[in-house]
Order: sequence, then structure tokens, then C-alpha cells
Amino acid sequence: MTIVIGLTGSIGMGKTTTARLLKEAGAAIFDADACVHNLYAEGGEAVAGIAQLFPEAVQNNTVNRQKLSQVVLKNPDAIKEIEALVHPLVAIKRQAFLDKTKAENTKYAVFDVPLLLENGGDEAVDIVLVVTAPESIQKQRVLARPGMTVEKFQALRNRQMPENEKKARADYVIYTDKGEDDARRQIQIILEDIEKNAVK
Repeated sequence: MTIVIGLTGSIGMGKTTTARLLKEAGAAIFDADACVHNLYAEGGEAVAGIAQLFPEAVQNNTVNRQKLSQVVLKNPDAIKEIEALVHPLVAIKRQAFLDKTKAENTKYAVFDVPLLLENGGDEAVDIVLVVTAPESIQKQRVLARPGMTVEKFQALRNRQMPENEKKARADYVIYTDKGEDDARRQIQIILEDIEKNAVK
């Protein structure tokens, strides 16, 4: 039996590291962000649709993510149009991943999705894992990223569910402010608990 885990967390909370640690623990990972990158890359299935909606964001048959995020900053409604185009394409890829993991009898299939709860994706998973850290650490991590500004950080945060609500809706919460070894230990305890409950 494959247990489907939804992994989510606001920007800068340590989700990427947690996904890597889950992979180390034997889970198969579907990375929604990486999937979108592929859809936006040259020849990707989303390029033609984005070119129709926002031609200024497409160059050399590739979606320029920086230009697209500038479009979204200027026009908040643009995000809905982008999501209406991209989400169904991601859903097809995610289903193919899930079919493969089930066919291979993989124990854990993880959907690594930044807006899992915001977009109702928690209904498609058995377990919700939320990754978190104190706000000061989140801000420090995010502003250290290349090309990140306070304005862009705020815009991203505004699209995400408040932290307390996110944690309240989680089956398990992973705290990432005490380093990788501590996060690894938490994951081990959580997976043991999930397995124990699945056997019942």
C-alpha cells in the first residue's frame, strides 16, 4: 500500500530540505515547483498558453519566470489565469507519478506542493505534513535568495495561508530551525507513527 503524503510550508520554511530528507528515508517525491519549471522550459506544455496570455513573459519558446512574476506583481488577477492554465497540466503529471509509485509498491508517495492547503490539494492526500520555522528565520532565509526583495517576499506571503492556520490543519508539523539532524529525527518519528497507524 502506498501512503500519499502532502508536504507543504510557506516560502523559506525548509520544505526543499525536508523533501530531500524524506527521499533519503525512501519516499518518492513529486516536486510541483520542478514540474512547473519543466512546463515553462523550452518545448514545455505551458509555454504556448502563457505566450497567448502574457506574450512579454515568453522569450525563445521559454517562459521567463522573472518577467512572469513582474506581470503578477503589477496585475494580481494574472495569477488566476496562470493557475487555470498550469494546474491541470501539473495534475496530469502528478497522477502519472502516483500511478507509477503505486505500480512499484512504493511505501510513501510525497506531493511537495507550496500551496497544497490554499488550493485544496489536501483532499488528494492521506497525510498533511507542514514544515515551519520562526518568522525571523523565514525572512532571513528568503531575503538571502538571489533576486528577492522585501516587496516580492510580502507578495508571496500574502498568497499563503497564515502560519497558525496551516499548522492547525496539519497531521504532523516539522520544525526546521534546529538543523538537518533534528529535522531528520522528526521525520523518522513521524514515518514510524504513520506506519503504525496505517497497520491498524
